[in-house]
Amino acid sequence: MYAIIATGGKQYKVSEGDIINIEKLGVLAGETVTFDQVLAVNDGNLVVGEPIVPNATVTASVVKEGRGKKVIVYKYKRKSGYHKKNGHRQSFTQVKIEKING
Repeated sequence: MYAIIATGGKQYKVSEGDIINIEKLGVLAGETVTFDQVLAVNDGNLVVGEPIVPNATVTASVVKEGRGKKVIVYKYKRKSGYHKKNGHRQSFTQVKIEKING
């Protein structure tokens, strides 16, 4: 059984027991999160929402919050001596999918 959920402007295919990194939610570790934007559910037969499946939810528990690997952003303009180096670390929330209701 799997479901496709939308959170943080992205879509994720999840099954029960999966551990995924999503955009930061601002929820403490150990708490429970419910995703109600379920786009599709497959439990033998595929149910696709228009745009979401009614009465379908995905329950997950927060494992931890963290920051990803550093991405280097380098700006450079030739012949002018201009260059600028900048780094960015994206924050994430790691969740474990507990139950798919749909």
